[in-house]
Amino acid sequence: MARYADKLLADGERVALRSRQHVLATFIEGRVPWVLLVLALVLIALDLSLEPGTARDLFGLLGLGLLLVALAWLTVIYMQWLNQDYLVTNRRVVKVEGILNKRSADSSLEKINDAVLQQSLFGRMLGYGDLDILTAAEESVDRYRMLSQAQTFKRTMLDEKHKLEQEAFQIPAPPLRAAPPPAPAPVVPPAPAPRQMSSEEITGALGDLADLRDRGAISPEEYEAKKQDLLGRL
Repeated sequence: MARYADKLLADGERVALRSRQHVLATFIEGRVPWVLLVLALVLIALDLSLEPGTARDLFGLLGLGLLLVALAWLTVIYMQWLNQDYLVTNRRVVKVEGILNKRSADSSLEKINDAVLQQSLFGRMLGYGDLDILTAAEESVDRYRMLSQAQTFKRTMLDEKHKLEQEAFQIPAPPLRAAPPPAPAPVVPPAPAPRQMSSEEITGALGDLADLRDRGAISPEEYEAKKQDLLGRL
């Protein structure tokens, strides 16, 4: 039979770790009914040791009443502990509590900034601690008291958060819009063919070039290049 918390999981969500409060929490929560249970046993023992009479009947009835109250109270506390389900998934941290009326709360791994773990000497020896989950604003969004496997719970939560961030960075973002088609290359018009010149025009141009060469306005190499160009126009 599937647990209540398993029905809250989304498609593709997997459970990395499942925990609850340490069993010692039931004894601390049930310290009053445990005292009543001891008192009830004492009264019943007195009832059995006394002679028949009014006092014996009174002790017997009182002891039986306290015994029933203590056992019922302890049963409720144990059932509440048994129905706790604290999950670390690949997307969030889920807390489910309640016997008949269920209460569920979750914290997205993306919004978790850190987790503060406090463990006493006995907590380190017995494997429990108090865990506060913090957001980026350093505000506590959820608290787990006397959490069993506290160190493993915190480490698994931070590991799954790191994996989620790595997967988010590896997925390429889609383009905002389609890239425009490349612009066509500009058409370069062909260079115009050199104009044909008459022999008189070429002779005059050669004279001008020689004059520029003699005055140093152009180099001999430039003179020869221009000369060959002019001769090619005959």
